[in-house]
Amino acid sequence: MVLVTSADRRSALRTAAGLAATAAAFGSGCSATPPAPPTPQNPQHPQNPQSPQHPQKRRNPQSPGDAQSPRDLRNPQASPPTAAGPRRFPAQPAQIAHGPRDRSRVALTFHGNGDPATAAALLDEAERHDARVTVLAVGTWLDEHPALARRALDGGHELGNHTLRHLDINAMPEAEALAEITGCADRLKRLTGSIGTWFRPSRAARASPLVERLARRAGYPHVLSYDVDSLDFTGPGGPAVARTVLGSVRGGSVVSLHFGYTDTVAALPAVLDELDRRGLRAVTTTELLS
Repeated sequence: MVLVTSADRRSALRTAAGLAATAAAFGSGCSATPPAPPTPQNPQHPQNPQSPQHPQKRRNPQSPGDAQSPRDLRNPQASPPTAAGPRRFPAQPAQIAHGPRDRSRVALTFHGNGDPATAAALLDEAERHDARVTVLAVGTWLDEHPALARRALDGGHELGNHTLRHLDINAMPEAEALAEITGCADRLKRLTGSIGTWFRPSRAARASPLVERLARRAGYPHVLSYDVDSLDFTGPGGPAVARTVLGSVRGGSVVSLHFGYTDTVAALPAVLDELDRRGLRAVTTTELLS
């Protein structure tokens, strides 16, 4: 028999207490490590949504829907946003001057050229009235202001082709005229993913038979003309532009307007207000014909 003294008993009790504390520490796992104190980057650890326990879903920086995307439209390597392309309307002629007269819709079409500030002001004003427009862009203008292509699409507007250099396309030989159409189409495709919804000839309300054929060859089933000319490019003043448009516009009209002219900016609020009063809704040309 082994004689156990009171000293031995006290020593055994101290050893057992130490072993129990060690086991408790190992049983609690990583929670034995105290949580990190809050930092400016980690204000609510461990609930911080960017911590490993709560990973944050990040947006693709090159996503077309990311309004704050660092992708610059000048970057030819960036994937373009998705944009609508041309459509064929079997009931419409090769050159379209207006849409159905029995619908309470009109299309405001803008020749895309000139000062980008007026373009932005006109798009902003249209959107304040919940109006959508068709922008027919000049290719060299897109070269100088590529972000305006995305600005138009983001506003719900549609984008079309108004030749590369805005010269008298009906007077050009075939090869040069085709280059004017395809040169702008190439820029639109690079910036938006499509050649644009419409083609309108430059320096003319209607395309010559040759230019009409070349437009079809480039992928545009129709040439877009108009039945209301605002004459805003003549500089008559904002009230005169508004009177000209409102004196002729009716259901189905396609109205010709321009970026780059302050008279157009001054006239547009009155035009849109009066269209609303008459029950005429400003829509894209594709919506007008659909």
